[in-house]
Amino acid sequence: MATLSVPDQLPPVAEDCDRLHNAFQGWGTDEGAIISILAHRNAKQRSLIRQTYAETYGEDLLKSLDKELSSDFERAVLLWTLHPAERDALLANEAIRKLKHFVVLEIACSRTPRDLFLVKEEYHARFKRSIEEDVAQYTTGDFRRLLVPLVTAYRYDGPEVNATLATSEARILHEKITEKAYNDEELIRIISTRSKAQLNATFNHYNDQFGNAISKDLKTDPNDNYLKLLRSAIKCLTWPEKYFEKVLRLAIKGLGTDEEALTRVVVTRAEVDMKRIVEEYYRRNSVPFGQAIKGDTSGDYESMLLALVGKESD
Repeated sequence: MATLSVPDQLPPVAEDCDRLHNAFQGWGTDEGAIISILAHRNAKQRSLIRQTYAETYGEDLLKSLDKELSSDFERAVLLWTLHPAERDALLANEAIRKLKHFVVLEIACSRTPRDLFLVKEEYHARFKRSIEEDVAQYTTGDFRRLLVPLVTAYRYDGPEVNATLATSEARILHEKITEKAYNDEELIRIISTRSKAQLNATFNHYNDQFGNAISKDLKTDPNDNYLKLLRSAIKCLTWPEKYFEKVLRLAIKGLGTDEEALTRVVVTRAEVDMKRIVEEYYRRNSVPFGQAIKGDTSGDYESMLLALVGKESD
């Protein structure tokens, strides 16, 4: 359910590289050419462009882009050009150091087990530490108790569900939540280790047995940041389109725009499930997401985002 649009007939990669190189020449930069190429190539194709560009011109394409672009447009293009695992490793490191717990959670919960494994490999190679080590070092208390298991997990990714286990673990979750033991080891174990299919079954049993959605029972204190993080983990694991819709809604809502969040969601989900997120955004807000982008951004940054969500011709 990606929104990324790749032409059926692609030019040779050498031609893409030549056009990109030409876009950097002269007095001005041809931002339109950059968007027309990079915003319409998938991860494998972008990696090949980077490799060929370096071999042909002796410079990493990222460095050339960094020298020519600026502001939010630059960040969007640079993040998009990276391989997904490389991008997530950089986003995770930035988030860990700035104590942006929700971004770390987002990466841990919305990626497939294989994708998360690749992120951790890339993080280790780039920063010479494990992501688990850094999360443990920079977070404290209940945040650490939840985030370390989430980034450590390698969940089963299949569709099989154990109904008996779902029933029993729904009871455990209800017991801990009733006791307000929100940081209990068993509660965290269930959320951080079970497959997404198993968690969906458990949460359905929870609702059927106890008459409330688990997220509703975790709203006893709406201002408790740990409970917000816990609810976000549950939503991101089981309904990622609803999680990301809310991130986008909050990024656009109000007088200012959170370009960092807007960029992050668009560039990380355009090849994954952005179509579902866009549909959820319209269902929730009665406004097309492309229209929301146009209302809150401008210039080349706007053009880049619209290209990635498939709305550039609207």
